Amino acid sequence: MLVPAAALFRSLGDPARLAIVRHSAEGEARVVDLVEQLGLAQSTVSGHLACLRDCGLVDSRPVGRASVFTLTQPSLTALLAAAEQILEATGEAVALCPAYGTATGELA
Repeated sequence: MLVPAAALFRSLGDPARLAIVRHSAEGEARVVDLVEQLGLAQSTVSGHLACLRDCGLVDSRPVGRASVFTLTQPSLTALLAAAEQILEATGEAVALCPAYGTATGELA
């Protein structure tokens, strides 16, 4: 069970993918909405959505000429909430971790 769990966390390990999941937790999202929200190129957002879809975390359905993406696993919302609690408890330790931390900004 550790290998699939590690793959799950790797799929969420990119700030853009994490932001997409966070935004999708609020409801359905079109690619154009995510592009505007994240300030990334459409091709970049589409690539991240493809990764999340391949991992079974989001799904899409056509609406006119657009695709609307939704979370397939509502429990991701609880996972994000748990992560926020852990980050509050550890303070800056995770951000300063020499292996995985970063001194740069974050996506909203």
